[in-house]
Order: sequence, then structure tokens, then C-alpha cells
Amino acid sequence: MSKFIFTSESVSEGHPDKVCDAISDAILDSFLDQDPESHVACETLVTTGTVIVSGEIRSNATVDVEKVVRETLGEIGYTDKAYGMDNKNVKILLMLDEQSPEIAQGVDEGSGLHNEQGAGDQGLMFGFACNETKELMPIPIHLAHRLVERMTALRKEGTISWLRPDSKSQVSVAYENGKPSSITKVVIATQHDDMLNKFESEKAEHDFVESEIIEKVIIPILNESGLPYETDFIVNGTGRFVFGGPEADTGLTGRKIIVDTYGGYAPHGGGAFSGKDPSKVDRSAAYMARYIAKNIVAANIADKCEVQLSYSIGVAEPTSFYVKSFNTSDLSDEELTEVAKKVFPVRPGGIINHLKLKFPRYKKTAANGHFGREDELFTWEKTDMVEKLKSMTIKGA
Repeated sequence: MSKFIFTSESVSEGHPDKVCDAISDAILDSFLDQDPESHVACETLVTTGTVIVSGEIRSNATVDVEKVVRETLGEIGYTDKAYGMDNKNVKILLMLDEQSPEIAQGVDEGSGLHNEQGAGDQGLMFGFACNETKELMPIPIHLAHRLVERMTALRKEGTISWLRPDSKSQVSVAYENGKPSSITKVVIATQHDDMLNKFESEKAEHDFVESEIIEKVIIPILNESGLPYETDFIVNGTGRFVFGGPEADTGLTGRKIIVDTYGGYAPHGGGAFSGKDPSKVDRSAAYMARYIAKNIVAANIADKCEVQLSYSIGVAEPTSFYVKSFNTSDLSDEELTEVAKKVFPVRPGGIINHLKLKFPRYKKTAANGHFGREDELFTWEKTDMVEKLKSMTIKGA
């Protein structure tokens, strides 16, 4: 019998890196809202009292970027320096330039060496799906996301009013013969108000925070998982977490790419998503790879599926494409790949059109994962190709 424990983590929307992802994607959405043909590659850095936005943009839209930054910080909850940043008084530095003309001619249809829209950069992308959850995601990252998502919801609705925006989760799951069998450890680190005026010591304050998080956050999420779990939870392992957010830790766009995808359970090509318009295959092709893998698993063709795509800048046709089932399908990997090639568009223009990626929806992806989210805006999570896949046979393919 094969046994192992696998761990994934997530971070909340108030984590400094996720703040940067949200700002970058909010800016992207603002440009796409006015001009769907906008090309945006936007990076954000947050640190003590300061937000720096840089990158390259080509668009006919006119966007008040500073206003977008302040509104995004406010929506997250950074409205007081004591929480980690004050959106009204933060210093904002903008360093946005025009997109390189050489890149532009590679992604514009009818320009450059090839007439068809090419990839916005070279790179490799992975997609993955498995039947461990109804969302067809690995269960460790799924649970890690749901924990920070619940903390954010309870904070914003006032159920746990002393929570602050910055938090992290970590979930360890035991596997037997490739199947999840139990949850062995849950770790939560969450920022909270200074409550020493209510408690006689830091230990008493910590005991209160720990008890509330276990009762109102951890147990409800684990009970929904259907797996048995050990109750030796770790909450704020240092003892106290009051000083947090960008005041305590510098954040950068694209520094939580494993959180964004599969929690380390599946490969990641290395490219970040946030702040990039869909001409950047780092984002759009990773979404298509997930879409392919999810539809294959949803069609019961495989229990587990991995997809890789790769591209050259300015060229539409992928430089490589494979589908792998880890021996969980009656079809060989070569047969699966050939079927997928017939069913799914994998050139940048086809991906963008099929998944309708030129319209605002990206800010919502910045926290709680880009995958495993059942929302109309997350078009790459739809399983609308299941019947077509089922109707394909190797002979027909």
C-alpha cells in the first residue's frame, strides 16, 4: 500500500502579494472595460505606506489608475495604517509605459512575420484536473482556499469583527494508493486586532483567537470535506499576529503562482497570471490547459489529467501539446492528445474567442485561486465540451 502526505497552502486577499495581484488585475479590468483590445502587462509592488505600479500598456482607454489602486485597497480592507495600509493616504507611484512595438507586431493579427495572432511571449503552461472534489481540483489546495475564503467572508460580514485582512492557510492530506484518506494537519495564520485591553495576557488573547478560528473557520470547512481529520490544529504559531499587511511585508504581483494554480500538486510553467491581458499565453493558455483537463475528467475519460502547452512569441501554433492521464484512462496518452487537438482550440486567437477572455473578470481571480471556482466569469471552469469529448472515438478522431 502506497502512503504519503501532501500539503498545499493558500493566502487571503489581504496578503501583500495578493494585494498586488488584485491591484494589477483591477487595472487590467478597467482598461478592458473601455477597450477590449487593450494590451496590459501590469506589475505592482506594495510596501510601507507606498504602492508602485509599473508595466506596459497599449489601449484607447483612459483609466484613473490611482483611483483604481485606492478603491481596490479599500475593498480588501486596508483603510487604516494599523491594519497594514491606509488607502486614502498611501503614496502611489505610477511608472507605466507603452507596449514594445516589437511585441505589438507579434500579437496583432496581420502584423509581424505571421498573419494570425501570435503568442505574446514564449513559455510553457500546464493544466490539471482530478476527481478528488466536485470542482475537479486536488483536495489540499481546494481546502486551503476555502479556509482563507471563509475568514475573509466572516471578517467582511462582521461575524468575526476582530479579524484583519492578512491571513494564510495550510492543509496536509494523507493519501493511500493515490486517494485522499484523511486530513492530518491544518495551519492558520491570521492577522487580528490588538485585544490586550480585553485580555490579561498575550496567551489569553491567543487562546481566544485560536478557539474562535477553530470553531468558526476550520471545523465548518473540514466537515464539508467528507474526510476524517485530526484536531491538532495550529493557529498563529508565533503566538500573535497584529502587525501585518504591506506595513509588515513587501508584496509583489505574481509571487503566489502555486497558490494561484494547484498548490504544487501539478506542475506550473513558471509564468504569473495577474495583470496580464489574454494575449499573454502565460494566462490564457494556462486557462485553456485547465479547461481541457477539466472537461476530460468531467467526461469520465480519465480520473486525473495533465495538459501541457508551449509557445513561441509571435507564432500562433503551439510548439508542443500533450495530454497525460497517469494511466487512469482507457485511452493512451497519445490517443487523448489527438482527441484534444480535434476538440479544443489552442492557438491564442482561438483560446481568447472560445473562453471570451477580452472582457473584465480578472480582479475576481486574484484571490482564492484561478481554478476550481464555479462562476460564470470563470469560463475555463465550464464543462461544456463533455458531450463532444464523449462522442469522439479514436476511430472518429
